[in-house]
Amino acid sequence: MAHKSSSAATPERGWSWKNQPGYKPVLILAAAVVFIALAVLPPTQAMLEMVTQENPPGYSLARNCKNIVDTINQKLRPAAFKAHLEGQTEAVGSHGPETLMSADQVARLAKIMVLILFLAAFLWGTEALPLGATDILVGVFLYLFAVLPLNDISKAYMSDAVFFVFGILCVAVGVAKTGLDKRIGLILLSRIRSAKAFAFIFLPLLSMCASFLSEHALVALLIPVLMGIYKVTCKIHGVDKDPALAVFLLLGITFAANVGGPGSPAAGGRNAIMVGYLMEYGTPITFLEWMKTGIALVPALSCAIGAFMYISLKRRFRVPDMDPGEVVRAEVARMPKFGGQEAIMAVILVLLVAAWLIIGEHAGLGGPTMYAVMAMFVCKILTWDDIQDGVAFDVVGLYAAASAIGVGLKFTGGALWLAAAFVDALPGFLSSGEGLVMGVSLLTGTMTNFMSDGATVAALGPVVLPMATLAGTSVWKVGLITSFSSSFANILVVGTPNNAICFGMGRDPETGERLLDVMDFVRYGLPITIISWFVLWGWAVFGYWRFLDWPV
Repeated sequence: MAHKSSSAATPERGWSWKNQPGYKPVLILAAAVVFIALAVLPPTQAMLEMVTQENPPGYSLARNCKNIVDTINQKLRPAAFKAHLEGQTEAVGSHGPETLMSADQVARLAKIMVLILFLAAFLWGTEALPLGATDILVGVFLYLFAVLPLNDISKAYMSDAVFFVFGILCVAVGVAKTGLDKRIGLILLSRIRSAKAFAFIFLPLLSMCASFLSEHALVALLIPVLMGIYKVTCKIHGVDKDPALAVFLLLGITFAANVGGPGSPAAGGRNAIMVGYLMEYGTPITFLEWMKTGIALVPALSCAIGAFMYISLKRRFRVPDMDPGEVVRAEVARMPKFGGQEAIMAVILVLLVAAWLIIGEHAGLGGPTMYAVMAMFVCKILTWDDIQDGVAFDVVGLYAAASAIGVGLKFTGGALWLAAAFVDALPGFLSSGEGLVMGVSLLTGTMTNFMSDGATVAALGPVVLPMATLAGTSVWKVGLITSFSSSFANILVVGTPNNAICFGMGRDPETGERLLDVMDFVRYGLPITIISWFVLWGWAVFGYWRFLDWPV
């Protein structure tokens, strides 16, 4: 009888067209139909011309290669390419006879990569499949369409950024487990006594810090503190949960950290790439000259972000207000004396930050972070169960898949085609004079939401800098606006590690419930990005930049 009762209470679940979290068959079917229909169409003439163009700007050709077709053949058909260079007509590879790929086949690869990009973005955004399933699907498609060799697909998934995202999520677990997050919170938030102060004082200060320190690390360290503030604030006011407050805290610090990029060349790899391009173009820029153009823009952008988040969310709070300083001080007052594992965790954290600052440029961010994870295991701060319970592996996979897409787009020329297509789509008034500055910012801000900021700047730099000379605009202006706009990756979870870290760590400290939805980034990130564009245009086209002397 008990068995029958259990069966009745839990009816057998069969297949249906009904949507449910992580499985929306109608959307899956629609995405499949569109993908297949576009995949069978021939590549555009622009793609064919791009892959056969000699030394295309914005694409790094392999050795002994004249165009993208040669580069892809050298990677995917090495025996045939070698035979071609030696004047032979036949070649035998590791899997039998090999022939060179034609320009049409190479252009199709670029088109397929663009389609994979938009398919993955659609599935991540709608959660028609679980996030982890879409992460795997990207690798399946890269293999199915032979975009990259199998070993290269694995390397693309395991980039330095992926190790960093995984490692920093582990470090955050250790910081929270030892209670160090509360002490850090006391230092950072003790003077912040309201949601308004958080929006208009704390967020600008955070953005300024992100101009010189790793914004990813700042976000990862702050989220556990803010989640503690969130939970205690809800309890004080007798509220189970407050979605608006959670979004205000989580997305507020994420978007504020994102816009720290214009402050200095040290803010990220994208800025270093642009500094190199400007040097190659014969118009080098110094550290102080960069700061002169952008450091004061950072608080202006973050104040605009704080204003939007405060105005749009404060009235929807279920709690009257929050007092982070009071909450953090009360929590720390109940903590034991500093020492033991908390002190060890503090030492590990300080050494990790020092490693990021001292050797991060040469060793990357992922390596030092993984050292810190191992140190936490050795010091018995973490167990593997802690990692399994506290790390959102689907989010790690999400950023790994995004990294793989970036590698595929860069290799096939898909990124270059997207950049050129965006430039061609700009209306006339946005492709000359000061309008070019606005047009390039629109182009960069859009692309950086689908690719990493570094990849976006790397792809666009050689395309847009020559346009500055033709349009009679300063090369510095176009170069800097490209780097500045690459900080506007607010719309998609995969836009930047900040977003992925925020999404993965934004959980209720007690129930583990995820406090952000992927559509929250679109819902709030899209207007934030539009506001950021207007602030940037006011600064660069109509305001402060007009009073500076610019090299042409």
